[in-house]
Amino acid sequence: MALEIRVVSYGSDDAQLLTAEVQAEYGRRYGGDGDISPIDPAQFDAPDGYFVIGYVDGVPAVSGGWRRGGPEGDTDAEIKRMYVRPQFARQGHARTVLADLECTAAAAGITRLVLETGTAQPEAIALYGSSGYERIAPFGFYAGYDDSVHFAKRIRR
Repeated sequence: MALEIRVVSYGSDDAQLLTAEVQAEYGRRYGGDGDISPIDPAQFDAPDGYFVIGYVDGVPAVSGGWRRGGPEGDTDAEIKRMYVRPQFARQGHARTVLADLECTAAAAGITRLVLETGTAQPEAIALYGSSGYERIAPFGFYAGYDDSVHFAKRIRR
């Protein structure tokens, strides 16, 4: 099953569908309503952001995006809303989207990608660790949460 990556608006129907699914998954794993950090959909618009959905046979399968800014300022970008629908898991789609995010961020002048994930997401921790991301000091909205894990990776054009 080939993955077709399409740049979309974070406010698009498919992006909102996958966001609702990942929020439900966060709620299942952590309790509550999911990720409560503030997100403005415009943060994912070019030139200071980027959001994609990967499609398999026309069906939205995986999402991810980045928004400019992080602990080191505007040369950082934060990865958000990486999600693979369960029926498309373990097929390499998350790794493909992550590589796309890294390439597009580097092309936009970003030198480091940062992200936060949680201890109840071992598959995410494994993906980022195996992709060259290293743990960093907590930052941002979830800096004070004990179940939060923060990563960064230097990227180049």
